[in-house]
Amino acid sequence: MVVMKNKPSVTLIVLFMLLTAVGWINIFSTVYQSKDFTMDSAYGMQLIWIASLWLIAIFVFVIGKGFYYHFAAYIYLIFTVLLVVVFFIGVEHAGAKSWLGIGRFGIQPAEFAKYGTCLLVSRYISSYYCDLSKWKHVWRVGIIILIPVGFILLQNDTGSALPFFFLVFALFREGLTPWILIFGFALIFLFVLLIYFPQWIIITAVTILFIMILIHWYRKKKPRIFRTWIVYIAAVIYIFSADIVYHKVLQDYQRQRIDLLFGKIDDPRGIGYNVNQAKIAIGSGDIFGKGWGKGTQTKLNFVPEQSTDFIFCTIGEEYGFIGTTTVILLYILFIGMIIRLSEKSKDTFTRCYGYCIASIFFAHTTINIGMTIGLMPVIGIPLPFISYGGSSLWAFTIMLFTFINLEAKVNRRRTEN
Repeated sequence: MVVMKNKPSVTLIVLFMLLTAVGWINIFSTVYQSKDFTMDSAYGMQLIWIASLWLIAIFVFVIGKGFYYHFAAYIYLIFTVLLVVVFFIGVEHAGAKSWLGIGRFGIQPAEFAKYGTCLLVSRYISSYYCDLSKWKHVWRVGIIILIPVGFILLQNDTGSALPFFFLVFALFREGLTPWILIFGFALIFLFVLLIYFPQWIIITAVTILFIMILIHWYRKKKPRIFRTWIVYIAAVIYIFSADIVYHKVLQDYQRQRIDLLFGKIDDPRGIGYNVNQAKIAIGSGDIFGKGWGKGTQTKLNFVPEQSTDFIFCTIGEEYGFIGTTTVILLYILFIGMIIRLSEKSKDTFTRCYGYCIASIFFAHTTINIGMTIGLMPVIGIPLPFISYGGSSLWAFTIMLFTFINLEAKVNRRRTEN
C-alpha cells in the first residue's frame, strides 16, 4: 500500500532525471567539436555536477522532516549572510557581482537563497498564528522575501531576483487576497503605460481618484478622509515617479531590453542580437529539427550563452517543434506533479513549501523560454536542470528532494495511522 502511495514521488524523480539528461545531452551537443572527450569542457564539468548532485539528493532525503521545519530560519540566515559576503569577496561575471569563487568552481548564493526563502516562508505560514488575510502577516512574509531580493538587486543580478516575486502564487494558495495579485499586475501595466504614453499621467491620476470615490460610494460607508488621501498621494507619487525610475534608475541596457520587448526599438545587430539569433535558431529547426549535433546556429556560436541561458535554442534547432513541445510538456508534468502532491498533503508546511518551489520552477521555466522567443526581456536566468551550471543544478535538486522528503514523511505517517 505504501508503494502505491509513493508512485507520484517516483514519477517526480523520473521527470527530474529526464530533464537532467536532456540538459547534459544538449550541452554536449553544443560544445563537442569531434575531439577527444575531456572533463575540462562544459559537458565534462556538468557531468561532475550531475554525479555529485545524487550524493546531495540522498543526503537531503534522509534528513528528518523536523530538521527543515525547526532550522528553516537558520538555513535562510546562512544563505542571506552569503549574499552579503559576495559584496566583499565576490567575483564579477557578466556585469553582476554575484559569485563566490572556490578554486575552479563558482557558487552563486542567490540560487540557494531561493531555497532558504521557500523554507522560511513555509515555516512562518504553517505557524498556528499566521493568517494571510491580515496585513501584519502579509508584511512579515513580504519582508522575508524582500531581504534577499534587495541584496541580489544590489549585486546587479535582476534575473536571480525576479523568481522571488513569483512566490506570491504560493501565498495566494495559503489565503492571500486575490486583490494583491490584481494590484501587482495593475502596477506593472501602469508602469509600462506611463513610460510609453506619458501624456496619460494626469488622466490616470484623476481616474484613480474617481475610482476611489466610487468604491466608497458602493460600500455605502463614510469615507475615511485621512486614509483615502494617503492612498491617493501614494498613487500619485507612483504615477509621477515611473518616468524617473525608467530614465534615472534603470541602466541603459535594461531600458533598451524593455524597449526591444515592446517594439519601441529594433536593433538586431545590437541589443536585440541575442533574441534575433535565438529566434533564427529555434525557427530553423522546423518540425523535427536538424538532428543531434547538427545545429549550425549553436555550433557556430551565433547564439550567445548557448549552453546556459539560451540552451532552449539548441533544443529548438536540433529537435524542432516536436523537441521543444516535449520539453515544455515535461516541465508542465513536473510542476503539475509537485502541485498535486502539495495539494494532497495534510501538512501545511509541506503543502506551502511545495507551492513555493513550484512557483520558483515555474518562474525560471517561463522566463527562460519566454526570453528566447522574444516574449520577455533578456535576463540571466537558467532553465531548471537543463542549463549548464552547478549552482542552479544543486539548488534546484536540493529544493526538489527536500519536498520529496517532506512528502514521503507525511505520506508514511498518514499510512501508518
